[in-house]
Amino acid sequence: MTQTDTHTPAQRTDAPGVPPERLPGHVAIIMDGNGRWAKQRNQPRIAGHRAGARSVREIVTECSRLGIGYLTLYSFSTENWKRPDDEVRGLMDLCVEYLVKERRELTDNNIRFLQIGRREGLPTAVLDELDRTTAVTKSCTGLTLCLALNYSSRTEITDAMRSIADDVQAGRLEPAAIQEATISERLYTAGLPDPDLLVRTAGELRVSNYLLWQISYAEIHVTDVYWPDFGIEDLHRALRDYASRDRRFGGID
Repeated sequence: MTQTDTHTPAQRTDAPGVPPERLPGHVAIIMDGNGRWAKQRNQPRIAGHRAGARSVREIVTECSRLGIGYLTLYSFSTENWKRPDDEVRGLMDLCVEYLVKERRELTDNNIRFLQIGRREGLPTAVLDELDRTTAVTKSCTGLTLCLALNYSSRTEITDAMRSIADDVQAGRLEPAAIQEATISERLYTAGLPDPDLLVRTAGELRVSNYLLWQISYAEIHVTDVYWPDFGIEDLHRALRDYASRDRRFGGID
């Protein structure tokens, strides 16, 4: 993605306790705890991922209703390939199933779909459904749903540096001309605004190689709730937390 984003989100709606002007424009979520949710119920890990997919639908729908412009979900990292083969296959199958089932729902709700991360290594069936969903929703002007799939922030930054180095070597770019914007424009998220709010479920206090460049000034909300149990009220609680923050970006009031 290299073009500047010009879509217009829907009219914002009040969340309980949050006036529309205090809502974040871009919410990023680390969806954690699916495996632990399943373990607590003596179910296979894929059952937790399947339950987590239901939470995705609920949160996407509510973000769209509230008029939030962008929602980025960390669904599969490059490190996740280290997991057992049956779990990885199950996750890829679930991704295909979700995209097929939710495509009509996305268009009906004017939601645009994008994927960030490396395409190399993803199964053909996943790539086909990613491309279909992206194409079908490209004209939607409401919420942008961005799925971080086969994603690693360090890989993303490495790819950006290689792109810049190629242009320098070819004489298309002077080293002295490299600015922060130069790097941002080479990231997978080029054209998208940086997240205002980062939500992490399952109580872990780390960012797990997720949007490291982009979340430099994001407000962070951590909840102990496992992702399959994360519902609308949990989202509203995160939004109220965000709205209570005083964002100064290094300055003072």
